[in-house]
Amino acid sequence: MKTLVTKRRAFTASMFAALLFPAVPLWAQHTEQHAAANKVAASNGVMRDLWLAHIFWIRNVVVDTFAGNKKAAAVAEQQVVANAKQIAATIEPYYGKAASDELLRLLAGHYDAVKHYVVATAAGSKDKQAAAADGLTGNASAIAKFLSGANPNLPFDTVNGLLVAHGGHHMKQTQQLRAEQYAEEAQTWEAMTQHMYVIADALAGAIEKQFPNRFG
Repeated sequence: MKTLVTKRRAFTASMFAALLFPAVPLWAQHTEQHAAANKVAASNGVMRDLWLAHIFWIRNVVVDTFAGNKKAAAVAEQQVVANAKQIAATIEPYYGKAASDELLRLLAGHYDAVKHYVVATAAGSKDKQAAAADGLTGNASAIAKFLSGANPNLPFDTVNGLLVAHGGHHMKQTQQLRAEQYAEEAQTWEAMTQHMYVIADALAGAIEKQFPNRFG
């Protein structure tokens, strides 16, 4: 009887100890979860800042090109290129240098098509505008194919739709700035900003899902 009582007491004590002192202390679990949440938030924030800078500097190129300020346009274009390198660099830790270089090449193609559209709009050439628009659409598909091939959490149709809409924003903004429709362009800018957040969040979220061990 004493043996049975002793065993029960030992079992109760062990259960009580497990609650008070789990294998991984509760405070440690909370700290780990908090750290993981901070990593995710930081990743999302960086991606949003970079994509917002993308449209900010391209807008400067458009404005300065129409104003005939070649020096300012050249500086803005340098920032566009630097920003593209930063965006491409965000995927290197996950997919390697070759993938980062390929994304940079595709982003360069995106900007090249936008610039051709701006130049065509400044010249009033409808044919060249159409050619540049086709270039933007084709580039969007190429980027979507690349990203969906690298990450199963980025379906081609979804990414392609987001990037085609992004190209449409560039063209609409360019037309409005050329026509001095500043109130309308302000609304387009707001839409572009929100759309950049959608794209940035989609990319960051897909990477977090594919590489969960990197974030917690």
